Amino acid sequence: MNVSDDALRVEVALADAVAAVTCAATPPRLLDAMGFAVFPGGGRLRPRLCLAVQGACGGAGGALAVASATAVELLHCASLVHDDLPAFDDADERRGKPSVHRVFGEATAVLVGDALIFAAFETLARAQAPASAMLALAQAGGAGRGLVAGQAWELEPGGVGARIPMYHAQKTGALFELACRLGAVAAGTSSEPFAAFGARLGAAYQLADDLLDVVGDRAQLGKPIGQDARRQRPSAVASAGSVSLALERFRSAVDDLRAHVPTCARPEAVRRFLDRTLVPLESRLRLSQDAPPVARAG
Repeated sequence: MNVSDDALRVEVALADAVAAVTCAATPPRLLDAMGFAVFPGGGRLRPRLCLAVQGACGGAGGALAVASATAVELLHCASLVHDDLPAFDDADERRGKPSVHRVFGEATAVLVGDALIFAAFETLARAQAPASAMLALAQAGGAGRGLVAGQAWELEPGGVGARIPMYHAQKTGALFELACRLGAVAAGTSSEPFAAFGARLGAAYQLADDLLDVVGDRAQLGKPIGQDARRQRPSAVASAGSVSLALERFRSAVDDLRAHVPTCARPEAVRRFLDRTLVPLESRLRLSQDAPPVARAG
């Protein structure tokens, strides 16, 4: 199965999932806004990672694997809708088009995010996912180690402070860990080794994301840049002290991930995912080794 095949499977499954959780009684504006939030997507990294782990673990790629990948992406889409709201990032653009609240209004955007969260659970339930998968989905989005906790740290009066690794693990790493965990569960194997791998992968992706926020191109990224500085948000680049050092850390993290794929039947499936996703980010960054220092976030 190549990346194009996986991408097609994900798009078809997402369309089926949105259709399955809506009906004739769904308000038309809400239905339109849900479709706008999910399609067209970005890189679909998390669902493709889920399928890569499932394949690496020797799974047959059945309905549970596809449902798991779909649920991860639905939760991710929900988080983007909520993250863009004026109460949080107040972002005008996402994935190269206006953000959901700019087109449909804030109230509808809140409901879209909520609806997509429930859709993620319904998608897993329809595939008769085990309780461990449902629990993992809830925790990845929740107030303990998940997305809600990560978002809430930005609202704390004292800010994130020294909790930057935990904040990044919740806000970004949680969904990469979820994708890996659900992929292993779908393959019928232990999820713990790949969950830890997913957390480290999330940290590497956060590095790349923070770098792109400093030196990326808005047209290429399809979203505003400079958000970390504008929102006075902790950044892996600011923590490193310079763009060049942050890039060095990113490259090291990618090399480490490739060298330490958990023991499984077909580790090359995960290494291919890394080669097709994280490695090309280096060229997109367009960084120079003598980039100026970046002010540290408080």
